[in-house]
Amino acid sequence: QVQLVESGGGLVLPGGSLRLSCATSGSIFDIDAMGWYRQAPGKQRESVATLTSHGFINYGDSVKGRFTISRDNAKGTIHLQMYSLKPEDSAVYYCYVRVVKVGTIYDVWGQGTQVTVSS
Repeated sequence: QVQLVESGGGLVLPGGSLRLSCATSGSIFDIDAMGWYRQAPGKQRESVATLTSHGFINYGDSVKGRFTISRDNAKGTIHLQMYSLKPEDSAVYYCYVRVVKVGTIYDVWGQGTQVTVSS
């Protein structure tokens, strides 16, 4: 019923910046949390940023001070602003939303967008 589509990825130089967007389609209710994960080739998926329904935000240690997660409720869009990008930030970035309703919990994931940081 709900779909998430990421965009904004691409190739950037080290030290550059990118703004990722995650557009929602359908309707999302009873959201407990939303955020971004990333996965580099040969590595496990890791949490980048999480924003709860109460406004609490948590960032992965490697991105603190460089990445910012935000939500545009009017547009139904989730953003990840990334500054001072490093080669090790290269990965496929996925957005997600966790829905909790009548005792049921499930996550909705986007298809991912590639971020490559290289000179």
